[in-house]
Amino acid sequence: MKPKYYITTAIFYASAKPHIGNCYEGVLTDAIARYKRLTGYDVIFSTGTDEHGQKVQTKALESNQSPQEFVDEISLEVRRIDDLLNISYDNFVRTTNPNHKEIVAKIFKKLYDKGDIYKGKYEGLYCTPCESFFTESQLKDGKCPDCGREVSRTEEEAYFLKLSKYNDWLEEYIENNKDFILPESRKNEIVNNFIKPGVQDLCISRTSFDWGVKVPFDEKHIIYVWLDALVNYITFIGYDPDGSSEQFEKYWPADVHIIGKDILRFHTIYWPVILKALDLPMPTTIFGHPWVLAANSDKMSKSKGNVLYADELVNKFGTDAVRYYLLHEIPFGHDGYISEDLIIERYNADLANTMGNLVNRTISMAHKYFDGIVYKPTQFEEIDKELIELSKGLKDKVEEKMNQFKIADAIDEIMELYRRCNKYIDETMPWALAKDETKSERLKTVLYNLLEAIRIATVLLQAFLPETADKIFKQLNTENRMIDSINNFEGMDLGIKLNNPEPLFKRIEK
Repeated sequence: MKPKYYITTAIFYASAKPHIGNCYEGVLTDAIARYKRLTGYDVIFSTGTDEHGQKVQTKALESNQSPQEFVDEISLEVRRIDDLLNISYDNFVRTTNPNHKEIVAKIFKKLYDKGDIYKGKYEGLYCTPCESFFTESQLKDGKCPDCGREVSRTEEEAYFLKLSKYNDWLEEYIENNKDFILPESRKNEIVNNFIKPGVQDLCISRTSFDWGVKVPFDEKHIIYVWLDALVNYITFIGYDPDGSSEQFEKYWPADVHIIGKDILRFHTIYWPVILKALDLPMPTTIFGHPWVLAANSDKMSKSKGNVLYADELVNKFGTDAVRYYLLHEIPFGHDGYISEDLIIERYNADLANTMGNLVNRTISMAHKYFDGIVYKPTQFEEIDKELIELSKGLKDKVEEKMNQFKIADAIDEIMELYRRCNKYIDETMPWALAKDETKSERLKTVLYNLLEAIRIATVLLQAFLPETADKIFKQLNTENRMIDSINNFEGMDLGIKLNNPEPLFKRIEK
């Protein structure tokens, strides 16, 4: 039996086409999911779209569409872009799904019957784009502290979730579970800025619009989008207050939610309280990832004219080049920057030169000197040891980084082996060995070492750049791509003939 691993992104709010900053989360989560599958886990990877709320209803009206027609289009576009980026989700969530809506209503009723939801009156400030309520003191320069837009004063009857009841429990839980919120800096922000001052009860229904799940016993109220959205992590794997599925019992709690830092407080305050009130276990980790910013250090927005879209970048550079940039260039715990010029720099340096050139010239030399046949290595020298040991140690290094969610560091460990292979070619000079007939066995060993080191790096590369890994395996003419095959340095099949070399990444001139 494989161990289970349940991983999710946040679900994307279906109000507009996602830009490349929005897509980072999916690519990051996909790399973790692929890595876990590669290393033997039974993975469920869930992503999707959050489709209710006032903003969606307003946008649909502006587009002369019904809200359902509007979210159908946006959700299809999100899915198209996910597929374009090779995101290997198992569940694509849509909160307009009838079963989800039914369970949301049941959850609301259960929490109401338990006394964790009560009816009251909301008076305060509301940001429609963020679907969020704020007090006067939380505003930044009189505007929404999250998006910087105008807020409106709102007064209406509403139902409230008793967050305050769980404040002490939540603070204690976070302090006692060091991996619950990562990285550490995000945990400190949540605890010091939101929990220690005391959380207020949360408004979880609205009456000023009707696009959403109705409160089952008070139908003029619509269940607030955050309750509807957050519970997707349990409804789509089979949670039901009246009796959950075997799948839910197997996969819950989630191993990790991958969440943008801007919505981290909803996932680390509202979500744990909802789960606690439902008597369900907590997710193991909530990882708050950084933002991808435009090269001028700004958040992307149409009004600033600095938005980059994934499909346009893929059309120019290819899927794996875009994936590589997002995974390698956005550091752990810190915002990163993106532009076409920055992508080209990294593309040429790492993908075309380091990786592509290495694979091409190694396979070309094997064809030139031995008709592409892979021979048994028989003449090892001291100079081989570093390459072989680095190759055999790569799996553990990548595992360590991935367990810490340091994806950029993990992919750089793989690139480091490719770099070491290039250095090994310079050190051993196969072209010089080829000129001396007595050095034939040594040349066979050097080429075997290079091919096997490339294969080992590429086994792990599958989690990050799956299309490129497939192309390399095809040229190596091997199906030996399982994780167990890289424990030793003997995975290249002897006597096989390599396929012809083909460029992986052609250098781009600006």
